[in-house]
Amino acid sequence: MNTTRNSLLPVSTYFGVQNIFKALGFKTLFLSLLATFFSLCNESIAQSIQLSSEAKASLVTVGPGTELYSGFGHSVLWISDPLNGLDNAYSYGSFSFETGNFYVKFLRGTLPYTISVAPLAPQVAYWQAENRWVKEQVLNLSNDQKQKLFNFLETNYLPENREYQYKFFYDNCATRLSVALKAAVGDSLQYTGYTHDKLSFRQWIDRYAFRQNPWADFGMDLAIGAPSDEIATPEQATFLPDNLSRAFEDAKIRKSTGWVPLVSAKRDIFVAPPVTSDEWLTPMVFFWSLAILVLAYTFWQSKYGNINFTFDKILFTIVGLTGWLILLLWFATNHGVTTWNYDILWAFPFWVPIIWLISPKKKPSWFQFFLIFYAFLLLCATGSLLKHNYVLIPILVLLIIRVYYLNNSLSKIPDTGN
Repeated sequence: MNTTRNSLLPVSTYFGVQNIFKALGFKTLFLSLLATFFSLCNESIAQSIQLSSEAKASLVTVGPGTELYSGFGHSVLWISDPLNGLDNAYSYGSFSFETGNFYVKFLRGTLPYTISVAPLAPQVAYWQAENRWVKEQVLNLSNDQKQKLFNFLETNYLPENREYQYKFFYDNCATRLSVALKAAVGDSLQYTGYTHDKLSFRQWIDRYAFRQNPWADFGMDLAIGAPSDEIATPEQATFLPDNLSRAFEDAKIRKSTGWVPLVSAKRDIFVAPPVTSDEWLTPMVFFWSLAILVLAYTFWQSKYGNINFTFDKILFTIVGLTGWLILLLWFATNHGVTTWNYDILWAFPFWVPIIWLISPKKKPSWFQFFLIFYAFLLLCATGSLLKHNYVLIPILVLLIIRVYYLNNSLSKIPDTGN
């Protein structure tokens, strides 16, 4: 009896606007059609299945992919039972594009995620096509514990239970699996989480995003705020699939003979060949190059007395819009990690519309006081250098250069008095 049912796209850790557009591509369409096909094949009541002695429960961990949404890996719990024809890989990282107001809910962090179920082999083929390693850890559970784990997952899959409020750091496709295991095993489990490194949430994602895609790392650092700089507890650190896998490796389970490892066996389902990144235009290279060009341009303007604010209007409009985006993520979303974002100091939102109040012929009387205030904010913003792996240094340099130019140029222009 096959109990595979899935009408949703299994994805791991969608976070950011880019992911929506990536998700609308061919790969997503393929996965959605595949999942729907299996859902139509057989719709049975799995709670009535009694697992046989041949049943196996495994944690399957998938390596990071090259896309932002897959850059942190993925985890699924796999229940297989050849005597019952059971092949269910449970993923807590699914959502539906048919959800009402999809884009608004996605950006606000209120999009409901669900548990989905599909056979493992087609998913492995998809991950293999993306050159992502896949490994299995067989859990050393008794028949009764396997049954409880299976029943827990199936109960979660019921329509009234399957939705949950996804939180990238605190409640995602990886953290949900340890919850399921604890519910099935109870006091027979010694599980302490990931205890090998003590890092903040930001430092953890830097290990993945910076290596995979420096621009994605910069964008994520720009979007998340102070809560991301808290040190993750051993339990919280398992929001990353790799860490969850290591935590399962370290865990123990009680048997009649005493405490034994939770993982009884492990194997590589697919070993991905190493891929070297050819990314050369990193944020550090781009912003330092821009800072040098801005310095040369400013020197030329100052030397020849050329008062022109076109570049400044473009630059500080971008800065101001970035600030408004930060405020939007801070106050209008429910991600839980985008509050208290101190990038608001340099990405000062009120540059829009303030920068458009000046011209080579006029300026508000208070504008130079505003420049002094902004220079103070830039000084305070140096406290966020580590947050951006020092990419913020060239950004601050070019902003300081243009503030200096604005101040000097505006001192030669009469006040408008308003």
